[in-house]
Amino acid sequence: MSTAKVLPLLEPGGVAPCCPPLTERPLTAEEAERSAVMFKALGDPVRLRLFSLVASYEGGEACVCDISDVGVSQPTVSHHLKKLKEAGLLSSERRGTWVFYRVEPAVLAAMGQLLTRAGAA
Repeated sequence: MSTAKVLPLLEPGGVAPCCPPLTERPLTAEEAERSAVMFKALGDPVRLRLFSLVASYEGGEACVCDISDVGVSQPTVSHHLKKLKEAGLLSSERRGTWVFYRVEPAVLAAMGQLLTRAGAA
């Protein structure tokens, strides 16, 4: 079992992003740790590609059977999806023999806000 510490990108309740825009003020140590978990998970090209596939999939969720063709073995795909889940970037649901992944809209909004200039509309 993994001992990875999951630090949510969103505060409890899933509404408020963890951090202000980077240009608003310096991040606290806790905010930096939360953001680093997210960026570390997305720092791998295969993970970034899988995240993009799930985020852009029609209907907002993708079956693992539809996104596993990323040039690595199926066990490696599962490993990367697990890392994205541990970072709080994906959620999943088992339906029969398949697992469906989704990116919650609030996660994308929080990521966007972190990288948006303060005061920008």
